[in-house]
Amino acid sequence: MRTYTVEEIRRCFSTSTDFNEIFDVFQAALAQGVKDVEPYRLLFWNHSLTPDEIRLFGEKLSSQFPDLAYDVYLWLASVFEVTYSARDNFELAVHYYQKAALARPAEPDPYLDACDCYDPDLNIPPLLSLIEFVKKGTERVANPVSLFRRLSHLYRLAGNEEMSQQYRRKADGAPPDAPPPRPSGSVPPPQLSV
Repeated sequence: MRTYTVEEIRRCFSTSTDFNEIFDVFQAALAQGVKDVEPYRLLFWNHSLTPDEIRLFGEKLSSQFPDLAYDVYLWLASVFEVTYSARDNFELAVHYYQKAALARPAEPDPYLDACDCYDPDLNIPPLLSLIEFVKKGTERVANPVSLFRRLSHLYRLAGNEEMSQQYRRKADGAPPDAPPPRPSGSVPPPQLSV
């Protein structure tokens, strides 16, 4: 198998429109142990490739170099979110945000970025599945405050004001079962003695 310089790999990934050429250079890059993510980003943004071809390259790269999986999945998600959103309704983007979250469960970015994919006019991706995904993230992320804020917003969009307020209180640091704050100037309820 022929070897390529990193510059030749970059050039092929960014400008070639021949799938067979791109595939051969990709295979050579893997065989040469090229682990720099930058040339592969160019590959993912190559407009001559179909979504299935981009997925093929991304999945192969992630399996070959598992330590790059998180970055690869985030890049795939962003590519699909921007370039193919009209066609696949963000399904591929959310799919890869979920895979990135599996690769590094404690990172908040995949959960937050998936929320950015939501289109309220079309309910795409489905709001309830997005809420479930972000709720899983709150159990895994070290500091879930940003996820609580997003959940509050998502529940508000879903019309569930009670859950929206519950997650807003969590984001603000109140215990989850604490009653909502009383309006200022209101009289506290009388204490009953037992």
